[in-house]
Amino acid sequence: MEDFTNESSKNYKLSFHGSGSSYFGVIIVNWLLIVVTLGLYYPWAKAKQLHYLYGSTALNEERFSFHGTGKEMFKGFIKAVIIFAAIYGLLLLFMYLQMPIIGILVFYACILAIIPFAIHGSYRYRMSRTSWRGIRFGYRGDQKELSISFFKWTFFTIISFGLYSSWLSINLRNYLIGNIRLGSLQFKSDGDGGSYFWLNVKGYFLTLFTLGIYMFWWQKDIFAYYIDNLSVHQDDKEIRMTSTATGGDFFGLLVVNMLIIIFTLGIGYAWVVTRTMDFIVSKIELTGDIDLDTINQTEANFTDATGEDVSDVLDLGFIN
Repeated sequence: MEDFTNESSKNYKLSFHGSGSSYFGVIIVNWLLIVVTLGLYYPWAKAKQLHYLYGSTALNEERFSFHGTGKEMFKGFIKAVIIFAAIYGLLLLFMYLQMPIIGILVFYACILAIIPFAIHGSYRYRMSRTSWRGIRFGYRGDQKELSISFFKWTFFTIISFGLYSSWLSINLRNYLIGNIRLGSLQFKSDGDGGSYFWLNVKGYFLTLFTLGIYMFWWQKDIFAYYIDNLSVHQDDKEIRMTSTATGGDFFGLLVVNMLIIIFTLGIGYAWVVTRTMDFIVSKIELTGDIDLDTINQTEANFTDATGEDVSDVLDLGFIN
């Protein structure tokens, strides 16, 4: 790894400026309007939450911005509803024809088929609607390439009875992050499925042997693996990311979050989210030699939020 301790090294700092009380004000209004509108307000609610969370996150004290709108997300929401209505309609049709096995197989085949579409669409929309200092993010992945790779990795996962899932997860992560841009900056992920597999094997068995105590250190190892393999590049310069979190840090975060949810009967959710966001950004250290003032605008706008809404329905949390 290149040494960035020389005089050309730059200073970078991620920070989060949100608070549980202010975020609670956002989500309580959202929840009420979602109930009153029988769920139709959800796209606007999500847009407001993303505006708040992105706008509360800063690099070198300059805030990120999310520019997506409820109207864009509502259009995607309607398309997502139509897609899932058609899939469930097929299932009901086969049930009516007394062919339940075929219906279930077709149902899951359709769900599997739209996953890469949802991932690609979500990344393309979310990145294009995010900026820092007026410079837009972008996603340059190819839908066909992603789909072929995803189905190949899924096939290997199925025939290996799930053992290949670590490679699927890391290969997918490497592809997606490797296609993210912030203007002229290129992101990169260097994870390896094999090392990630053994990290999880160790974490699983040590968690069993310690009656769950090692779970917090397992989470620390996963977080560190994700972060330590991230970097940002511009020509021959780069910024590398390093996790500074410990198992004790994760213990404090997760236990306190759980107690907040339990003793507030869920009302403390806003504080859990903001505590977690503050924890994540405060535990990432950045070192490198890229001058952020040299970033050029290179990415275009993209306003179709269909993939974003489909990924919500599928609960593809790993792409957010």
